[in-house]
Amino acid sequence: MSGWRGLLLTLVLAAVGSLPAAAESLGDESRGAVLFNRECSVCHRIGPDAENRIGPRLTGLFGRRAGAVPGFEYSKSMARMGNDGLTWTLETLEAYVENPKALISGTRMNYRGLKDAAARADLLAFLRLHSDRPQNIPEAEPTARKTDPDLDAAVLAIKGDRDYGEYLSAECTTCHQRDGTDQGIPSITRWPEEDFVVAMHAYKQRLRPHPVMQMMASRLSNDEIAALAAFFADQD
Repeated sequence: MSGWRGLLLTLVLAAVGSLPAAAESLGDESRGAVLFNRECSVCHRIGPDAENRIGPRLTGLFGRRAGAVPGFEYSKSMARMGNDGLTWTLETLEAYVENPKALISGTRMNYRGLKDAAARADLLAFLRLHSDRPQNIPEAEPTARKTDPDLDAAVLAIKGDRDYGEYLSAECTTCHQRDGTDQGIPSITRWPEEDFVVAMHAYKQRLRPHPVMQMMASRLSNDEIAALAAFFADQD
């Protein structure tokens, strides 16, 4: 590494710590360091001496179960996804970085996502350098293969039938509280319709790991998902 990129990396690493031994390249680690400093370092720290801040430390991120850093208080949604089996791999991290709420609806991370694929590859290359033996991290079957469910624009444009959604909702409200209270199961009352639709299709396409929700979503047509979204969004 030489020239302006090397100089820029040196300046950035003064803030985020020195790099460990290089890992298998995903993108450009130096550009990833710059991105980390710009996009992530307000809330996160990384490196051997990193501590939790607004967000958890990201050292050793690859292969770690979601919501598992000791001493950090995660959102209920993040903790539940970890309990459901969500583990941070190249694929699941790319999913989260591109659109956090597509993978974890109730995440507290106030970040709209990094849409540029090359930039995500650079950032993940930098993050991967700070995991144990990064060259040995398995590229096993991922929890999520993509960032968002593969949805045609026409699916998101479906106008749900609220009354039909009310009819279908009985199965949902055997677990989810109709009044919106959270008793160990997340509330789906007053969800924005698009968020509901995206989440259900993420379960349907097995991007989200909860097996019961995967089974339930697999039974629903696009129109039925839209109808449920319309009903729950309209609850007082």
